[in-house]
Amino acid sequence: MFKSILVPFDGSQGAEGALAKAAELSLLCDAELTLLTVYRHHSLLEASMHVVQAEAPDDLDAMMRAHAREVAERGKTLAREAGAPRLRGFVKGGPVARTITGFARDHQNDLIVIGSRGLGSLEGVLLGSISHKVTSFAEMPVLIV
Repeated sequence: MFKSILVPFDGSQGAEGALAKAAELSLLCDAELTLLTVYRHHSLLEASMHVVQAEAPDDLDAMMRAHAREVAERGKTLAREAGAPRLRGFVKGGPVARTITGFARDHQNDLIVIGSRGLGSLEGVLLGSISHKVTSFAEMPVLIV
């Protein structure tokens, strides 16, 4: 049925539920499971929305990338524990929904399994949820858990 399943993973409860369902589907279909953690590049708009800190880190993108790697490793551990037969993990930076759908297209994933609610962000409040955007942009089926 499915050969390659993509599950975006941000470490939230919703993402953990989607990961569990994706691992279950990968077992049923003998499909490869690909975990993708996307971090957004730090922007001046977001910085202006937060209280100014006395000591701002020098490279926020590097910090966000490092955190995303930790989140992805945690997701891979959870997927292995759930019995995913074949697993790969990736970390990418960029606009979340477009990065997810572009990655799925480029890697020929034939299903995206995503949580209905993630960690949330200012972008989510202003522009709509990531899962909704993914369903709008995706060229393949999307299962929202």
